[in-house]
Amino acid sequence: MGRPIDVQHTLDADIKAALEERGIDKTWTLPAQLEQSYKRNSTYAVDPYTLAEEPLRSSMLAADARLPEPLASQIRTMVALHDDVRLVLAPVELRLEKSGASGGRGVLRLVLMDARTSNVRWVGQVAGDTSSAYGPVVTASLAARFANVVAP
Repeated sequence: MGRPIDVQHTLDADIKAALEERGIDKTWTLPAQLEQSYKRNSTYAVDPYTLAEEPLRSSMLAADARLPEPLASQIRTMVALHDDVRLVLAPVELRLEKSGASGGRGVLRLVLMDARTSNVRWVGQVAGDTSSAYGPVVTASLAARFANVVAP
């Protein structure tokens, strides 16, 4: 599928496109905007692609859990650079699962965080369609399924 950062950028672009198709992309602050804010405020903000999000991958993570430091401060700072933003929905893990005899699918773990209270509001996952090959079709499928969850 490529280098992890390339896969992240492809997934971000696919999510943006899926939200655009539903006409709701303007109500979201998307990764490109977060990256621009970081570049304008690099001495203050954190790169959105280098957040200390490892604790969000824990299988023990549940709603109402407190965000640990330094992640809580990173999220608060990132949100402070944008008007009227409180919640952050972060895709924190993309894994590939075997599905059927000769196929597989992508599964995206998502965490919804409240920047003001530094709490986890929701943890869930979205599974893409089964495919016989890994590649851009995996992220496109996940993005479409993600958009169906947030804008049915």
